[in-house]
Order: sequence, then C-alpha cells, then structure tokens
Amino acid sequence: MELTDREFERLVAFMHDNYGINLSAKRVLIQGRLSNMLRDRGFKTYTEYLDAVMADTSGAEVTTILNKLTTNHTFFMREPEHYTYLKEVILPYLVKTVKNNELRIWSAGCSSGEECYTTAMLLNEYFGKDKSRWDTRILATDISHSVMDKAKLGIYNAEGMKGLSPEWKNKYFKPVGEDKYEICQQIKDEIIFKPFNLMDPMPKTFAARPFDLIFCRNVMIYFDQPTKTALVNRFYDVLKPGGYLYIGHAESISRTETKFEYIKPAVYRKPL
Repeated sequence: MELTDREFERLVAFMHDNYGINLSAKRVLIQGRLSNMLRDRGFKTYTEYLDAVMADTSGAEVTTILNKLTTNHTFFMREPEHYTYLKEVILPYLVKTVKNNELRIWSAGCSSGEECYTTAMLLNEYFGKDKSRWDTRILATDISHSVMDKAKLGIYNAEGMKGLSPEWKNKYFKPVGEDKYEICQQIKDEIIFKPFNLMDPMPKTFAARPFDLIFCRNVMIYFDQPTKTALVNRFYDVLKPGGYLYIGHAESISRTETKFEYIKPAVYRKPL
C-alpha cells in the first residue's frame, strides 16, 4: 500500500506531537510494519487508517500503532552493570539518607515488566530480613496498555530470563507451561503499574514526593534531541537532590542543556 508524502508527514507529525517519537527518517519502516495490517483490516489508504486512529477515544488504535512502530524487546537483568551499581553504590547511599524507610523508584517506559521486576528482586535480596521495614514499591509506567497488561501477568519465556541466576529463577518464578514461567506474587506486589505518556506534564505528586532513582532506558532512542532534552529536564525536576537517572547505553544526555552530573556511561545524578 502506497504511503503518500502528505500521509507520511501527517503520521510523523501525529507521533511526534503526541508521543515524542521521531519517525521522520523511518518511511520504509512505517510501510513495512503497517501496510499488511491496514490491508488485512480493510483500510484502502493510510489516510483512512489515520482518521480511525485519531477518532478512537478508547486508546486501542493508538496502542496498536505504537506497538507496531516501536520495539518493546527487553529482558531480565538488561545492562547488568546498572544493577551492580545500584547494589554497591546507590542503595548504600539511600539507606543512609532516605527518610521514613521509603525508596521512590520509577521505571519510565517499563515495557513488558522485566526491568521493574529485576529491580524488585534485587531490592528483596539486598534488604533480606529487613525488607518488611522498607517501602520499596516501584512505579512502572508505559504508554502502551497492551505491554503493561503483559507485565501485570508476569509470565515470561526462558529466553528472556537468561540473565538471571538459577537461584533467582528458583526463588522467584514457577513454571506455568512449556518454557513459560510466572513471577511470584511477592514480587508482583512490589510494582504499581500506571499508564503514562512521557510527553504529558509530570503529575504534581511527582514533584511533591520526588524520586530517588528513575529508569528511562532505551526509550529516548525514538526522540529527537529537543524532545529528549525537555524530557530529561522534567526528570530532573522530579528527582531528589542526589537522585539518579539511568538511561540506555545507546543513549546520551547533553551536558550543556541539562543540570545533571555525569557519573558513568548511562548513569547521571542530580547534584546535592
């Protein structure tokens, strides 16, 4: 199905203005991922489909197009050096400095849940018998309702669990079918899933109760530089002084346009 210049520009503008996603160099990808779906669903043109997306108030069509044009591939213990640094540096610091034994952690762009569940398991291991004294629940947000539904189920195949130790697999998962494993309820209960578009203003509650650590990894690869800088500065505003921001190793932050302190690759900190 042919994607006209006008349709391409309309789609690019819609995705950028509403979701921050830059598809200006992705014309081939758009046609490759959408054309068969449109044909199968009876749409004769991209204009018809875009009209349907913009008219749909349920959010289902937007979720479909987001899932088609972005990649939700992730796995447990992705970028393991982040978790090593969390265990060896960030958590000891937070244990000494936070009040009321409450950690505020946000997994922004949580996708299918591997990131927030890995973090919850690490926290459970770190605090051990003292865990009951701490509120370590993690806020996990994503724009896609469908991937969050998968995350809430907490069922994964063995391929995505390769980064986990046998001990963690045995302790935190149970087999639920051929090559399928479900994460235990104890860890599920540590996650608060909420839909959120990172292009929207930060809720007032985020500023009132700022975060100690924000994960936003492999999300901003879809954003142009102005959009990325604006989002990073919004993250800065809802972090505590001394709080940390994790991004993906394929991403970077402009040190001249933000106030973050560079710590190491993909790790930044809000100065005290």
